[in-house]
Amino acid sequence: MPAQPSHKPSENTGEGPRHDLRADARRNRERVLEAAREVFTAQGTDAPMSAVARRAGVGVATLYRRFPTRTELLTAAFDDQLTECAAFFETALADPDPGHGLYTLLEKVCTTLVTDRGFDTVLMTGFPGALDYDRERAWAEEGLARLIRRARDAGQLREDFAPSDIPLLLLAVTGLAAQPPDTALPAARRLLTYLFQSFQAHPPATPGPLPPAPPLDLTGLNLPA
Repeated sequence: MPAQPSHKPSENTGEGPRHDLRADARRNRERVLEAAREVFTAQGTDAPMSAVARRAGVGVATLYRRFPTRTELLTAAFDDQLTECAAFFETALADPDPGHGLYTLLEKVCTTLVTDRGFDTVLMTGFPGALDYDRERAWAEEGLARLIRRARDAGQLREDFAPSDIPLLLLAVTGLAAQPPDTALPAARRLLTYLFQSFQAHPPATPGPLPPAPPLDLTGLNLPA
């Protein structure tokens, strides 16, 4: 015999069923994380938590209940991008062509840097206490070193290529993040193609075509504040 439905009133009378409250809580959380990404992008990761709360349309007390520290908020805001970057590394390391694996990894990381502005702060400099940054950085550096060794051993990278050339490339790409997306993305791809051709041990006599040039000129640069 089926159980009789309960007629006990909800503890949250007037606020709807609990599953609706859970859905509302999820939506509020996503709104806070979206606001955090926008504020950290525009003002830096030291922006006031109150600015995030205002952008999300919630009270500061509500924000702190969900994310008691700035570290927790920053970690949650960029968790998806970090998970994607870890997947990029795994895919690159599994590629039987180490040069192709390295290029594909760099292309995906460069794309993320210019399409998810503010993420560069987490990826390039870390944030005190966030993401177990020392461990994550050591893991990334070891993965890059393996990719570089494999590509060099396969005769795909020039002998004087240094692992520090990768951060040099990424720093150059992060400088494009201040541009509008329709400029930043093609510019990042074109810059990566230029530089990766110079990384090769035996570049082709006639290099392949470059990605289309971005709409940039000296008078239209949007420089970071």
